[in-house]
Amino acid sequence: QVQLVESGGGWVQAGGSLRLSCAASGRTFSKYAVGWFRQAPGKEREFVVRSSASGFGTTYADSVKGRFTISRDNAKNTGYLQMNDLKPEDTAIYCCAADLFSIVRSTPDYWGQGTQVTVSS
Repeated sequence: QVQLVESGGGWVQAGGSLRLSCAASGRTFSKYAVGWFRQAPGKEREFVVRSSASGFGTTYADSVKGRFTISRDNAKNTGYLQMNDLKPEDTAIYCCAADLFSIVRSTPDYWGQGTQVTVSS
């Protein structure tokens, strides 16, 4: 079992930056592919970025390419999502996900509870 806890969300003006963290329990975090999803009010959940355990094959949603960067620190059992040049349309609840599959699937093995990101214009 893996438990994921996100932090780092909050309110920011358009053009600003936030860094989300995803702290994982357990000692096998390095074996998991990690990804981030988001869900805005009244919309379906969408993927933001998904990456393999090795970091190869990282895929970003077109809407965040060049602005968001996924990373991880296996020694700290933590994944990160650096979000720059934020836009009002980035407002959503952001959830991290971990998957033992080669890359994070649409229905991954584990979800975090989510952290709210609000971007004002």
